[in-house]
Amino acid sequence: MLKEFKEFLTKSNALALAIGVIIGGAIGKVVGSLVDNILMPLIGLLIPGGEWREIRIALRTDDAGKTISSLGIGQMLGSIVDFVIIAFVIFLIAKALLKPAPAPPAPPSKECPYCKESIPPAATKCRACASTV
Repeated sequence: MLKEFKEFLTKSNALALAIGVIIGGAIGKVVGSLVDNILMPLIGLLIPGGEWREIRIALRTDDAGKTISSLGIGQMLGSIVDFVIIAFVIFLIAKALLKPAPAPPAPPSKECPYCKESIPPAATKCRACASTV
């Protein structure tokens, strides 16, 4: 039973997926902390009032002027700003860590001495100029 479980983990890449999920969760916490504790306080200094996440548009008020229902515009804008910053930071991390795969090597070929066309190495006749090579 233990042997079958080990085979399942190694053959199906379930272990690699689990590690990726754990690392992704940890990176999400780090980036979220960066946004909440470093970037957003700086952004709050630049925006007049500082408490822009508390902006609400009143939909209904009672007779005393107290808001009964409202739209949380500030929370929505804050979530959008958080998403953009988090997505950008994760993009930068992924770009730094993930390198593109190298291009596959070109198939071997030789050059026709008459027309300079690239032909397969086993060719005895050029397909472009019909010369014997």
